[in-house]
Amino acid sequence: MNVQMLSDQELLGRYLQGDRSAISSLIEKYSRRVRDYIRMMVKDTDVADDIFQETFIKAVRVIDEGRYADNGKFLSWVLRIAHNQVIDHFRAGRAAATVGESSAGYNILGTMRFAERTVEESIEAEQTSAEVRALVEELPDEQREVVMLRYYSGLSFKEIAEQTGVSINTALGRMRYALINMRKMIKDKNLVLC
Repeated sequence: MNVQMLSDQELLGRYLQGDRSAISSLIEKYSRRVRDYIRMMVKDTDVADDIFQETFIKAVRVIDEGRYADNGKFLSWVLRIAHNQVIDHFRAGRAAATVGESSAGYNILGTMRFAERTVEESIEAEQTSAEVRALVEELPDEQREVVMLRYYSGLSFKEIAEQTGVSINTALGRMRYALINMRKMIKDKNLVLC
């Protein structure tokens, strides 16, 4: 019998009845689409491969635990897991130092700085970064996701819209509300961001 002809539900049923090859067939069926999606998001093949493996490990674990509700949308469900794994990857990586123009020794005018950053400036920059991260964490999920994808992942609003399954206008609106909410939180908490 050709397993390619079996539906997702049939393959899941076979797996749950003990046919271990059925889950392999199901993973193989969607591996390219899931891998391509992850690669598009992280733009690093090695990282994408790791996230791909984590995605399907998590999916199989959820199925094994009986928490997967088969509604005929297996691919959508796996892509959502992949999306969440990508977000987790960027959350973990955002704590790592990133090099921008200013930290590379250039100011906003594009000229070299003649002095190293002072200890006070370094402390202020770290505090500001931590405060901004804390504000982002307080945003509603949809707004936080857009901010993270835009500023931490560097995605365009078109890419954000495609990844999150919304229109560009919705992605822009979520960013707008995120910025409004962050300004309000800054004001409410009397924060001074340098």
